[in-house]
Amino acid sequence: MAQKPSIPKGTRDFSPTEVSKRNYIVSIMRNHFEKFGYQPIETPSFENSETLMGKYGEEGDRLIFKILNSGDYLDKVSPEELTTINYKKLTGKISEKALRYDLTVPFARYVVQHQSEIEFPFKRYQIQPVWRADRPQKGRFREFYQCDADVVGSTSLWQEVELVQLYDSVFSDLGLNGVTIKINNRKILSGIAEVIGASDKLIDFTVALDKLDKIGEEGVKNEMLEKGISESAILKVQPLFTFSGTIHEKLEKLTALLSTSEEGKKGIEELRFVCDNVTKLGLQKAILDLDVTLARGLNYYTGAIFEVAAPATVSMGSIGGGGRYDDLTGIFGLKNMSGVGISFGLDRIYLVLEELNLFPQTVTSSTKVLFLNFGESQNFEAMKAVTHLREQNIKAEMYPDNAKIDKQFKHAERRGILFVVKEIAGNTFMLKDIQTGVQLSVDINTLIEKLV
Repeated sequence: MAQKPSIPKGTRDFSPTEVSKRNYIVSIMRNHFEKFGYQPIETPSFENSETLMGKYGEEGDRLIFKILNSGDYLDKVSPEELTTINYKKLTGKISEKALRYDLTVPFARYVVQHQSEIEFPFKRYQIQPVWRADRPQKGRFREFYQCDADVVGSTSLWQEVELVQLYDSVFSDLGLNGVTIKINNRKILSGIAEVIGASDKLIDFTVALDKLDKIGEEGVKNEMLEKGISESAILKVQPLFTFSGTIHEKLEKLTALLSTSEEGKKGIEELRFVCDNVTKLGLQKAILDLDVTLARGLNYYTGAIFEVAAPATVSMGSIGGGGRYDDLTGIFGLKNMSGVGISFGLDRIYLVLEELNLFPQTVTSSTKVLFLNFGESQNFEAMKAVTHLREQNIKAEMYPDNAKIDKQFKHAERRGILFVVKEIAGNTFMLKDIQTGVQLSVDINTLIEKLV
């Protein structure tokens, strides 16, 4: 017996229902991206290795899927090198391409490569799969989609305001109430590290602070101590552990805390501009909140930092995030190209909508009416009617085989088809509602009215 086929770990098949629901989310994102002036681009699924390697740190490099050179990929490798355990050197000779790890670095490459064709500021969105050789576990896959929106070529803080609105617009259209858009600023984190005398420990300090909601105050303090941050410095940062109040109140507390840090004060000004204008313009359903412990992507972001939390009724991590970066394209030689962008977590958003039962029934609606097959004598008339219904944007089809009527009925039921046409007599159709069992004899115009 042939072995049952399988798929690689960390990948998934999607059923028609799952694809329909994912397409529903993507279509809403795409609609709002374009409404906000973002233009679609796509980049290849694989890039030259030199484009990707070294851009994500040592850990990221290990998670990049490498592609073996075509043909005899050992051509450039000497017998001596084969016996030497130096995988980095060997990889460079047998693999010159790799699957993309994210959409950001390929986007940076795209901007540099096409800079003479691009009108700046350039607003782009991109919805494509990425691959990571990670250890598969719940909620973490080796192949998954990223949905990004970025604008490059502008330092205006109005872009941050707009991105908050974009988040709100998408989640409101999806029917998600109670989404919290958390905002912070890298300059504020740098300012805090400066005033407590731990500038040299900025990364260690913020990585520990970012875990406050996971390991609690004592856990954060212990981790800071382990990283060499002094007890006196931790004492100065004590107010952050119980940082509460309105955005305005939090900004006032930060102003007092960072009064001696120019970097910190600049971060406060930027945050105040974004928060004040978002508040004045108003949000539909989302909640904006200042979270001073938010430090995602600290090595990458230089200004605003965003993270989106699902409604409190759902146990789920972040469903979106992003921030401001001052030199996206610098890695490819194009300096001083500031940008800001956000990302939507498609898979997590799907799970949230599923748990809250927010997918409209129409999303997964299949064929509306199935014409039963009674043999060649009626098939032409059936297909003629099916064609006419499709022209009216009604999902219709004919059962292809002259099978037993009971089998055809069961086929319609299993597929969730609501109506069947049991019989055709001249210009009259016998329409049956599968759920209620009600049958009607109708002409083509009445048939259309019943199915619309």
